[in-house]
Amino acid sequence: MKLTHGTAVLLLMFATQTLAQSDAQKGFDKLKSLSGTWVSEMQGETETETYKLVSNGSAVMSDTSHDGMVSMFAVDGNRLLMTHYCGAGNQPRMIGSFSPDGKTLTFDFLDATNLASPQSGHMQHAVFTFADADHYTEDWTWAKDGVTQVHHMNLRRQN
Repeated sequence: MKLTHGTAVLLLMFATQTLAQSDAQKGFDKLKSLSGTWVSEMQGETETETYKLVSNGSAVMSDTSHDGMVSMFAVDGNRLLMTHYCGAGNQPRMIGSFSPDGKTLTFDFLDATNLASPQSGHMQHAVFTFADADHYTEDWTWAKDGVTQVHHMNLRRQN
């Protein structure tokens, strides 16, 4: 079978799009594997975080016990998006990227709803680092007035 130049270009475009979608899907699949309850110690207090599939498996919801914050994760075309419903009353959206080794999922600020100004306090960055099926860490970066603060959590699977 001989390919024309146009057919070869279309195949290359399809392969590139499939690769990008698969990276977003791989990150989403990793988040789906977190389904269940996780426990962490943070500043001397025990906290739970629950992950569950919602909307017929098209989204993953994370619910944190100590402050009622919820994060929603979904694939949007070739992007993995997170919307973080923050206790500060705003909703940062972040784009996720999955490391080639499958050990790190990094989310970077895209935009936010209910954010009075870029200087208002909001979550700006999050990094999930996976040790094994029962342990991972979360590092959340809070930004306010040009100053950032990182909150670190070590989580272990409860069930």
